[in-house]
Amino acid sequence: MTTHFTELAQRAAADGVVSPEELLGLRRQGWGDGIITREEAEALFAINNVLSERDDAWCDFFVEAVGEYVLNGTQPRLQCSKTEAEWLIAQVDHDGAIDSVVELETLVRVVERAENVPDLLKNYVLEQVEREVLTGKGPTRCGGELSATHISAAEVKILRRVLFSSGGYGPAAVSRFDAELLFRLKDATLEDENDDGWADLFVDGIANYMRGFTLDNAQLSHERKLELVKFVENNKANHAAFLSRVIRETPNVKANVADALKHLRGEDGPQNDYAGDAAAGDLVTENENAWLEAQLNNDGQIDEIEARLIKRITAED
Repeated sequence: MTTHFTELAQRAAADGVVSPEELLGLRRQGWGDGIITREEAEALFAINNVLSERDDAWCDFFVEAVGEYVLNGTQPRLQCSKTEAEWLIAQVDHDGAIDSVVELETLVRVVERAENVPDLLKNYVLEQVEREVLTGKGPTRCGGELSATHISAAEVKILRRVLFSSGGYGPAAVSRFDAELLFRLKDATLEDENDDGWADLFVDGIANYMRGFTLDNAQLSHERKLELVKFVENNKANHAAFLSRVIRETPNVKANVADALKHLRGEDGPQNDYAGDAAAGDLVTENENAWLEAQLNNDGQIDEIEARLIKRITAED
């Protein structure tokens, strides 16, 4: 299947245009065996690099197919390993920057869909958006042309999607790296005509970092999930025999089957104290307070957005 797919890709890339018929052929070949391989994913990048135009149909297919390879090409599913993250960054980073909107959308969708991604991938996306804001050039600026330094609506949406994604630092959790990036963007664009949603995002993000919380087991690492997948695959027969024995030998079948399933899922061990974790996270520690004061004092004044942030944080006391 890969050979036919690659041949189709080469023909499609020859004239810098993917026709509807060629796209249909790529879809049929790519999804024919239900798997997108690395060779096929790299063929799609090769096409994308030479296209003179990228219509919605191509963008949808590209994002879907590359994301499928990264997240589901190998076990465990919905996980992005460090190796896969490095491969993906290398594919889009030809000259230190992302060249097209479809490549940027692919990165964002991977972070959104994944149960977990390495910090290097999420941080790379955020750094690309920061670079585009500060230089006024990049795929978020209507395909790449230079425009005035400001935070656009497209950049606000991307930042929010990445900062509060499931695959980032924690599900919907903002890290210090994220928070400091938000402060840098705010200071650099304070006098510019930013999108109306920027101030809300800044306040939401910093407040989340200051008063949010993450559970210790909110995300499984790639290595740990792979261990669990292999354990289940190697012990399916033993699990089935165990459950059958429970059903045969135990009067209260339903209750004990439920207990057995909890054991297999690891749910019979120590559980999260959600209320306690939330209460602890809601407290602003001395270190967090010192960090915030340092950020606020960077320019020697409290601007309007910072005043909104202070109001939000103090109102939650």
